Amino acid sequence: MSGDGSIRLAVVTGGHSYDVVNFHKLFRALGDLDVYIQHMDDFASTSEEGRDAYDVVVFYIMLMDGPKDEGLPWYCGKPRTALEHLGATEQGILVLHHAILAYPQCGVWNDIVGINGRKFSFHIGQSIHVDVANTGHPITKDLQGWDMGDEIYTMNDASPASGSEILLSVNHPKSMKHIAWTRQHGKSRVFNFQSGHDNTTWVDANFRQVLSRGIAWCAGPRRGRPRGPGRLPPGLSSRGA
Repeated sequence: MSGDGSIRLAVVTGGHSYDVVNFHKLFRALGDLDVYIQHMDDFASTSEEGRDAYDVVVFYIMLMDGPKDEGLPWYCGKPRTALEHLGATEQGILVLHHAILAYPQCGVWNDIVGINGRKFSFHIGQSIHVDVANTGHPITKDLQGWDMGDEIYTMNDASPASGSEILLSVNHPKSMKHIAWTRQHGKSRVFNFQSGHDNTTWVDANFRQVLSRGIAWCAGPRRGRPRGPGRLPPGLSSRGA
């Protein structure tokens, strides 16, 4: 946690453009968060101590090659090392929208997402009805189904058989059935949330509530606990925007 009790959050981008202004507005609107939006190069270039200082890491990446440490420009850091370290602490992991598509050949990312064979097709500007599959989980407790617009993916589903707990589902001919699920990766709580393409979705009150609750749930084991001397890096490069 930050000194003021807020959740210290890294939001890691890369591999896909996004609406910068409204993306920042989204996280500013979520409440008690200390947010550091940064490119994967910044995250992977940060020391292990600096990375571990975040309570939750939200991935909004769509990097398809690697990850690897060798043969990269100096400013890329060591992304394979950074990803392989995930789960070593109780730091939460939230995989948002196109990040579930990232690193299709990476075993670590397969385990974090909970889906093998992540071949996909995408469909922009769809209207979907979201059903709450689990009304007892802290992320979805007492929520009702709702309609919203978003980009959706046709791909394999997460499954309870592989350790995933399904929270939200849709019934759409072009979409995977399950769009939100939790799982465990090492010591880390993981929340995968397929939604979140652009501001059409980001302004939706139900989307924001699920995202906010997801961050809080991921941070759960670290909330209120001292985390030692881990410090954030003194500054992020301009790529962090």
